[in-house]
Amino acid sequence: MWPILFVALLAQAADYVAEGLKALDAGKSDAAVESFTKAVAADPADYSAHFNLALAYSLAGKDVRAIPEYKKTLELRPRLYEAQLNLSISLINANDPAAAIPLLTEAAEQKPKEFRPVYYLGDAFLATKQFAEATTAFEKAVEMDAASAGAELGLGRALARQDRRNEAEPHYRKAANLDREYHSFLLELATMYEDHHEIAQALDIYREFPDNPGAQERAGVLLLQTGQSAAAISTLEPVVAKSPTPANQIALAQAYVKEKQLAKAEPLTGKAVAAAPDDFDLRMFYGRILRDQRKFPISSEQFSAAAKIKPDSPEAWTELAGVLIMAERPMDGLGALDHVRALGAETSGHFYLRAITLDRLKQPKDALEAYNRFLALSQNVNPDQEFMARQRVKALEKELGKR
Repeated sequence: MWPILFVALLAQAADYVAEGLKALDAGKSDAAVESFTKAVAADPADYSAHFNLALAYSLAGKDVRAIPEYKKTLELRPRLYEAQLNLSISLINANDPAAAIPLLTEAAEQKPKEFRPVYYLGDAFLATKQFAEATTAFEKAVEMDAASAGAELGLGRALARQDRRNEAEPHYRKAANLDREYHSFLLELATMYEDHHEIAQALDIYREFPDNPGAQERAGVLLLQTGQSAAAISTLEPVVAKSPTPANQIALAQAYVKEKQLAKAEPLTGKAVAAAPDDFDLRMFYGRILRDQRKFPISSEQFSAAAKIKPDSPEAWTELAGVLIMAERPMDGLGALDHVRALGAETSGHFYLRAITLDRLKQPKDALEAYNRFLALSQNVNPDQEFMARQRVKALEKELGKR
């Protein structure tokens, strides 16, 4: 009875394998998984059934399920090259590249003329941040297949992550020349240039992507940072028109401010503030744009909102005091100055602003005190204001002396 049963199981397993292979050929990975699972159940010692089941899982994008089947294959058939290679790829796909390295090393030793284990070894080294080892592997892969865009890109990435960006760039470009779809990877190199303040190199790359809003936004920001505000406007205006975002709108607004085009900066910043009302820096930026257009009442609203966001900001209270006084709200302005005093952040400028405000309010004693505090702190730093303050001190002392 046992021999008959054994022969029947072998025949059954063979049928399941045949069905599974047919399903794989037809691109039906789920059906293949079902057939190979039955084949494994029929003969658990059949390494080929385990391998094919793992392969079906891999082709279905289910690397986590493929891994134990590849491992079982290697347990039953140690050093099987195809299983080592496929297991390694599944491990890399499953974010376990470190486990793939010894398998790929052994696979490459088994078949030293094969490209794939060397290429994936470079990939695994790159993923585990072993950049020198990745460089060596990808250099060998490029020698083995000069037409591999992936190997060129891998080599470029490995070099770039060793701060060898200028050496890396030709490999990024070679990858793009071999396969146009790799051209966009140059943007990651541009980001690295930017992170290391190599602005000219980053700009050169960003200019290669005139239809990419993100690249043009970064180009505009870099132009602005390097004092080329007019060029930044030319770069950013089409981007904002085509694909507006809070970031590129603010960048364009900043460029307009640099070029003293405040009326154009105002609506862009207003939209950004409406989208992010709790952004302190945005409120301050918008308030200054309005202030510089002498729109003091609505400017005060922005500085007031900023002061509520950061009540411990002397900068916000100072700006608020200035525009409130200019908006003919001197008592509210003095209240804002009192907040600066409470924060222990008064400077000579604060005392001067307080003095002239009190002077206008016909409070000579308090104004005189503020003028004297200003003069004591300024010490020839603000000669014009000091001259005026000395004149007012004399006049106020004379006025108070008569009383």
